[in-house]
Amino acid sequence: MPAAPCIPDALPLEALDWRRLLPLAGRANAALARYDGMLQTLPNPGVLLSPITVNEAVLSSRIEGTQATLEEVLEQDAGIEAPEARRGDIEEISNYRAAVSYAEDALTERPLSLSLVKTIHQRLMQGVRGRDKTPGDFREDQNWIGRQGDPMDRARFIPPSPLILREHLGQWEAYLNLETEDPILQAGVAHAQFEILHPFKDGNGRIGRMLIPLLLYKRHVLSRPMFYLSEYLEARRDVYYDHLLAITEAKDWQGWLEFFVEAVVSQAEVNLQKVRAIRDLYVDRQRRFMEVTRSQFAGRAADAFFERPILRASDFRTMAGFNSRITANNVLRQLEAAGLIRRMREGVGPMPAVYALPELINIAEGRQVFG
Repeated sequence: MPAAPCIPDALPLEALDWRRLLPLAGRANAALARYDGMLQTLPNPGVLLSPITVNEAVLSSRIEGTQATLEEVLEQDAGIEAPEARRGDIEEISNYRAAVSYAEDALTERPLSLSLVKTIHQRLMQGVRGRDKTPGDFREDQNWIGRQGDPMDRARFIPPSPLILREHLGQWEAYLNLETEDPILQAGVAHAQFEILHPFKDGNGRIGRMLIPLLLYKRHVLSRPMFYLSEYLEARRDVYYDHLLAITEAKDWQGWLEFFVEAVVSQAEVNLQKVRAIRDLYVDRQRRFMEVTRSQFAGRAADAFFERPILRASDFRTMAGFNSRITANNVLRQLEAAGLIRRMREGVGPMPAVYALPELINIAEGRQVFG
């Protein structure tokens, strides 16, 4: 057990087996290049990968203890009220999505900096659990990680003292802007160091994982900051935490970076398959929506379901550009009768019907959610 706050290693790191790491990083760079190449074949990545982006928010938040599922979040978006026990979780996930969206937009005109990180954190913690823990401000007191209620002397990990935190944060910020490091190894080091510094009172894990695609985008490894690792990390949560802890307990940066590079390679292959499957489904649904409806709105109707795989009939009408509720409802009935969408809730009075594109949700989750 740690007896005192840890003292972080200086960046950039020196005592690494680069002869072993660089070939591994080469594999990861090649895997990311294949993924990004497929990403660039999508006509509208922001829309078509929307459910994958939502799923990242779900999984990254789950690592921190939330229980809400992708389906529950999408249903909440469509006006299907989540169980009371899940509403706080869904609000946290919604904040995560908003913070990611803000960060992606901000990077087009701002550097990846401490200032930006603080703003992202403020958006992440706005109005949710942890909102009383100075959102957007670095901590000025000592924190520790352990079982709930345990005192500091029983902590599993004690982050650096606030007396040295600012110095190491400045060093971390300078490291983010180095152009001489391999970008994937740099992302691995930057993520781990951020978790070690633990600069906020809450939300550090989510911010740290959010930073991975942002840094890869700034280093021009990705054409869009849309590469997410939480699926891999959530499935190996204990191993993930053990590798991070081994850095401070045994200075095992080598073990951490080997784990991180393998995570990038594995997740790049999974993401590549998902993007390919979404692209193929999109092409198929564009064609079949047209064949079934013979409507001038068929293309936009397909776009609406890819942006929001679960949506209300009223939202469908607006998103697809229908000028008549009757026409929009007729199209929905035709698509449902053809088995292309599924009705999840009947429309009753002022409450609109809700429909889903099940295949897209299954692809995003990586498993059969809908039969």
